[in-house]
Amino acid sequence: MGYEPQADFGTPEVRSDTTVTLTIDGRQVTVPAGTSVMRAAAECGGSIPKLCATDNVAAFGSCRMCLVEIDGRRGTPASCTTPAEANMVVHTQTPRLDKLRRGVMELYISDHPLDCLTCSASGDCELQDTAAQVGLRDVRYGYDGANHLGLAPDTSNPYFDFDPSKCIACSRCVRACDEVQGTLALTIDGRGFASKVSAGQTGDNFLSSECVSCGACVQACPTATLQEKAVKEIGKPERAVITTCAYCGVGCTFRAEMRGEQLVRMVPWKDGKANRGHSCVKGRFAWGYANHQDRITKPMIRDSIDEPWREVSWEQALSFTAARLNAIKAQYGARALGGITSSRCTNEETFLVQKLVRSGFGSNNVDTCARVCHSPTGYGLSKTFGTSAGTQDFDSVMDADVILVIGANPTDGHPVFASRMKRRLRQGAKLIVIDPRRIDLVRSPHIEAAHHLPLQPGTNVAVLTAMAHVIVTEGLAAEDFIRERCDWDEYQDWARFVSDQRHSPEVLEAVTRVPAHDLREAARLYATGGNGAIYYGLGVTEHSQGSSTVMAIANLAMVTGNVGRRGVGVNPLRGQNNVQGACDMGSFPHELSGYRHISDAATRSLFEAEWGTPLDAEPGLRIPNMLDAAVDGTFRAIYIQGEDILQSDPNTHHVAAGLKAMDCVIVHDLFLNETANYAHVFLPGSTFLEKDGTFTNAERRIQLVRKVMEPANGFGDWEVTQELARALGLDWNYSHPSEIMDEIARLTPTFAGVSFARLEAEGSLQWPVNEAHPDGSPIMHVDGFVRGKGKFMVTDYVPTDEKTGPRFPLLLTTGRILSQYNVGAQTRRTANTVWHAEDLLEMHPTDAENRGLNDGDWARLTSRTGETTLRVTVTDRVAPGVVYTTFHHPATQANVVTTEFSDWATNCPEYKVTAVQVMPSNGPSEWQESYASWSEQSRRIATEATE
Repeated sequence: MGYEPQADFGTPEVRSDTTVTLTIDGRQVTVPAGTSVMRAAAECGGSIPKLCATDNVAAFGSCRMCLVEIDGRRGTPASCTTPAEANMVVHTQTPRLDKLRRGVMELYISDHPLDCLTCSASGDCELQDTAAQVGLRDVRYGYDGANHLGLAPDTSNPYFDFDPSKCIACSRCVRACDEVQGTLALTIDGRGFASKVSAGQTGDNFLSSECVSCGACVQACPTATLQEKAVKEIGKPERAVITTCAYCGVGCTFRAEMRGEQLVRMVPWKDGKANRGHSCVKGRFAWGYANHQDRITKPMIRDSIDEPWREVSWEQALSFTAARLNAIKAQYGARALGGITSSRCTNEETFLVQKLVRSGFGSNNVDTCARVCHSPTGYGLSKTFGTSAGTQDFDSVMDADVILVIGANPTDGHPVFASRMKRRLRQGAKLIVIDPRRIDLVRSPHIEAAHHLPLQPGTNVAVLTAMAHVIVTEGLAAEDFIRERCDWDEYQDWARFVSDQRHSPEVLEAVTRVPAHDLREAARLYATGGNGAIYYGLGVTEHSQGSSTVMAIANLAMVTGNVGRRGVGVNPLRGQNNVQGACDMGSFPHELSGYRHISDAATRSLFEAEWGTPLDAEPGLRIPNMLDAAVDGTFRAIYIQGEDILQSDPNTHHVAAGLKAMDCVIVHDLFLNETANYAHVFLPGSTFLEKDGTFTNAERRIQLVRKVMEPANGFGDWEVTQELARALGLDWNYSHPSEIMDEIARLTPTFAGVSFARLEAEGSLQWPVNEAHPDGSPIMHVDGFVRGKGKFMVTDYVPTDEKTGPRFPLLLTTGRILSQYNVGAQTRRTANTVWHAEDLLEMHPTDAENRGLNDGDWARLTSRTGETTLRVTVTDRVAPGVVYTTFHHPATQANVVTTEFSDWATNCPEYKVTAVQVMPSNGPSEWQESYASWSEQSRRIATEATE
């Protein structure tokens, strides 16, 4: 597409069952009741001048440019704040209006720099366009006297500048920060002529303020006051491509705006159904890693991990790889080989990797990063509801009356969805937070949780069972729903279980450390407060009872009837952009695409017929099993696409030992990550900007990823996998990812109605998309559960084997932060490091004082598996006895201290509960220094002169 800006209708869309018909400039238009005159005019092809109005914030009526005349009314009302009425006759262009608008515009221009020819926003400036629209030709007031032209710009933010000399005080940035983002970091300071936009408190700039750099203010600004630095450096974009963000599981849609082959900026697409025109700092600004100097664009090989890398041609790299794999297979058998798919790659690429492992390697030893994050979601929801995914679309939260957030930190992990959730909370919905840490949602501007239950890490099941106890014993269960939609006999068994006095909040208070009164009140609110929606994250799944917790959440939703309609449901907040899709595509060792077990002969025969090769009926190895088998000598080779298991998986020493024991480690990625230190083959990958395909977000929404620029390595990731398959003798001949999706649709019932053509036409589809659901499924389980009757599962609390004691008296839990993403491979190579340059250890003031630690001090973090050092942040966000850190930086290697304990059903690691000790330190540990030296040595690339 060209560079036509997306239409701005001036005021937000109104949804109403009734309509009104009015006449605007002689044209009749029918709009929903409550629609502004300005929007009505835009919808019938008109264009009323405006400056303070934009359609992602509420009408304001301050600029006085959008005046209209209405038959039978006195004056000239602002069209943005005037609702359309039946039979209204509106005039938008009259001599009187022309005179008024030019006079107002003269005042704006008299206090505005006259640098249009050199301004970076020239040709993309609403003030400039509106001046032309109203026919302004001269300014009678002159340019002398008091003005704002000498104000110094604020260049503190790494991504955009604020030039107050160009500000027209329209308040669009302030309102976007309030209404769209919900941070309320900006304000109009002063009155009258002294009015100015201010970021935070006196003395603050944009960097030091509470601004989260989501870009909503930049997008809202009608002038060059707030503008991306990249626009100033590169120039105005000349074309745009609509694509999907490759960060978290929200799946925001963006306009990638280009100048030649250079990406100038990413602008959130207002028609994106996941983000509705909003963004966060990562998706909006943190795309510079695509061109970072660390990126590897040529294939490399080496015979031993002690040797430097050698750059080779693609043909040499693939021949070397195929020879090694074939030799290992011949000596040790097919089950000595395996692969790991990527939750950052497209559905099509992920599908090909698992296909390569099953049909090319000859085993089912394939797994994905969901093993270490949301595999308990797949298990728990499939057991209770019959499908391995969340129940709602994101818009559903706007119909929730009570929102229960457990084990998730949406403002940091899923910020765009969090903004929508905060909007609903400001409208009056009640919030329950179950988390050991006081996350931002507990208390932030205009938001306060009705209940925060700061449980002891590892006691999720106990808390949820205690809530169920209250609901059942106090007669709050939705019996009609249960009788109609669930298995009544199983419910009665479960109800007897939770009703036992040992599951009461009072008895379990000693275990959970949650006051019984608070827990009872929270349970009553969820059961009686109207539509109740549950949102959860890795604080639920990354436990030894992760699967049990997911089932306990499903039990809670079913017992209250909060399934199958808008505003309710069970909603896992997925961590990576395509972790849902990676699971859907058959990335688990026991399942083919669509969550069908590999042992089912009928399912297997479909794939065997399509692929022309027999498949092993025996489930393969999970990631932890692969590493164990490698140490034992029975697993010898692995193909890893787009995952850094050395940094992301638990017990770093064990992961390193497994990788080191293998004969062939193939890393397919953008950078020489930590796992590549143990690799023999490096196949350079492509970014989301360089490929076509699809991602599936946390709400099961399938969206197109469109190529914005040519791959720096010469190939899309799907092409690399195909070339490797060909090198192994497979006859693969895909010419475009759309053909791979066609194959997925043929083989996967939930994707049967999906195609690139439909996605182009409709924008997105939410699976299942098939004959029963031809238009997709925004809400699941509407008329009944996928499995038939909802299944209540008894979830007894079993304490984790990870215990505190004299040596390790504290509990460590881990998480993410807004500015960084997963292991940081992408975000650490952007300016986002200005906000989070290193992992920090949060510690309660009491624990810090007992150890002689102050804010900013180095501390040694030790567990029974390893130790690392990092700086301390003293805060009461965590409870006494609990410490918290992130895992974004390899210099810290936080997972060197996490253990091998995992979920009983899925092997999802227990990242959230590790017994540790924290003591003062003088700096990095001996192991960290040794690892840094080894890592530097392993990254050596031989030059031609030394070959």
